[in-house]
Amino acid sequence: MQLVLLARLLSVGRAVLAALRGRLGALCWSLAPLSLSLSLPGWRDSAPRPQREQEGDDEAPTPTSVNYHFTRQCNYKCGFCFHTAKTSFVLPLEEAKRGLAMLKEGGMEKINFSGGEPFLQDRGEFVGKLVQFCKQELELPSVSIVSNGSLIRKQWFEKYGEYLDILAISCDSFDEDVNVLIGRRQGKKNHVENLHKLRQWCREYAVAFKINSVINRFNVEEDMNEQIKALNPVRWKVFQCLLIEGENSGEDALREAEKFVISDEDFDRFLDRHKDVSCLVPESNQKMRDSYLILDEYMRFLNCRNGRKEPSKSILDVGVEAAIKFSGFDEKMFLKRGGKYVWSKADMKLDW
Repeated sequence: MQLVLLARLLSVGRAVLAALRGRLGALCWSLAPLSLSLSLPGWRDSAPRPQREQEGDDEAPTPTSVNYHFTRQCNYKCGFCFHTAKTSFVLPLEEAKRGLAMLKEGGMEKINFSGGEPFLQDRGEFVGKLVQFCKQELELPSVSIVSNGSLIRKQWFEKYGEYLDILAISCDSFDEDVNVLIGRRQGKKNHVENLHKLRQWCREYAVAFKINSVINRFNVEEDMNEQIKALNPVRWKVFQCLLIEGENSGEDALREAEKFVISDEDFDRFLDRHKDVSCLVPESNQKMRDSYLILDEYMRFLNCRNGRKEPSKSILDVGVEAAIKFSGFDEKMFLKRGGKYVWSKADMKLDW
């Protein structure tokens, strides 16, 4: 009993410290003109940023669609992963909700929960509660998740499926040997078989089904036409393998993705081979780098313009408008790549 009580006290203490950290961060920011600084444990804030004097007066973009990578932890070891497990930090649920409410107030219409693997935290309960909050309380038009699918259970759909618009499952190959080479596997579970099971659950619980594929050296010659057409996703996002220094490239990276990289010509050949797939949505390195609003586990926008992820201040500390100015977000490219589409399942008129 004493151990249980101690564990509960520690859990409450961590939540209180996290909340205090946000308040102290805001105070530190407000004192910045006096050249005072406060180092907050757990908040990495050493990456270079553009000077505030130069960009402070620019009009901030609207956070229409946000990708919230609330955890870096994952049960897979994909060799090209661009958001690796450099920390195990996850915001307390109420702090995450506070940040999401701030984003909604700032103009957010779509939230996409990602990782890491989002279903690893509290066996999917954490992301489930966030999904329900965003749809039920914030009334967002679109709530989606990107997952490798290995940890999703049917009970999750029963509890949270009605609040989820889109479930995107990462699948880079329909050849299990290739999936093993990539690192998209844990134990003996067959990734492709699990993909078909999840597709069926999405039909049963009226969740739009999407597939994400990273095209790399190990799958660039594969013909996926037949399998994709059979699964019939609402969208098939096809990404060109991208290097991000400090994540999957460079001395301080946890991955070495150089061996996965393909040329623009190789990527174009893959796209041409699949040009008759109506749901195909191609995204080259050029389109990807600046056209996504990425929010990390501390709710900092990540600027990828220099080939690495340079974090802003947390929106919990300085607000959405101040943080987003340093995101490097290219709103025009976001629209050009088709970042805004019919993303609410209520408007899709799908045959479930």
